[in-house]
Amino acid sequence: MIFEMIKFFIYAILIVVISKYILVKALRKLAENLKLKPRTIGNIAGMATSIPELLTVTVSSFRGLMGTSLYNIISSNVINFIQYTISLIINKNNKEIKNKGIIIQNVLVILTIIFPIILLKLENTLNIVIAGILVVMYVIFYWISKKMHERYLINVEKQFEEMKIEENEEEKENNKNKQSFIYIGYIFIAGILLYFIGDVLGNVLESLSESFGIAEWILGILLGLITSIPELVTFFEAQKHYKKEEDKKLLGVIEATNNLLTSNMLNLFIIQAIGIVIYIIVI
Repeated sequence: MIFEMIKFFIYAILIVVISKYILVKALRKLAENLKLKPRTIGNIAGMATSIPELLTVTVSSFRGLMGTSLYNIISSNVINFIQYTISLIINKNNKEIKNKGIIIQNVLVILTIIFPIILLKLENTLNIVIAGILVVMYVIFYWISKKMHERYLINVEKQFEEMKIEENEEEKENNKNKQSFIYIGYIFIAGILLYFIGDVLGNVLESLSESFGIAEWILGILLGLITSIPELVTFFEAQKHYKKEEDKKLLGVIEATNNLLTSNMLNLFIIQAIGIVIYIIVI
């Protein structure tokens, strides 16, 4: 069993390392090259940092470990919120989080922590209808988040765009176009590596659960702890990027908050729905 546990941690950490150092960084650089706004960069980072959960939940569901995938999502979303809160405190962004748009988005985040607990209670009755409801909930949450951003935060991003200093655009654009193709290549390679590692991790999960009798909730929480590390990195990087100038600090909070909300929403409403559908088909 010790050897299987070592393999579990090695494969899980490999997923995090590839996500953090290749996938997340490449996506962020690509987004910056395309001159995307903080909210959009945060959304892309949220999608990227949810890929480890997508792999672990999918693998768990294929192996019939529905409890593991549920606990994975619960622990991931809770840990994401704790990490986000710690990053705000360390970066001294207490004033920025009082913005109404940020407050409402954080209320949505808290709901993404409560809902998985309800799903856990319904574990034995999960079906296609519930998976469909989760997808609809994603659309509703996304719409609310978008409207709150447009009402309370979009003007901050516009002011930032107006403050940008003009540089040698022609030379920069040529370099950025070349770099963009390189980043796309990195993303493609990371996707292939994650697929194969995820498949091997699935075999280890099945072995730990069936051969050694380790409870699914323990495996789920361990996966949640490991797969939340990329979010920790992106929360700090987002705020650090704008930390030097006081009037731009809110932009870092906007990016980190959208990273958190997008990641938690995808974990709960899309990835968990995929996990439920796979579990129903396989089992």
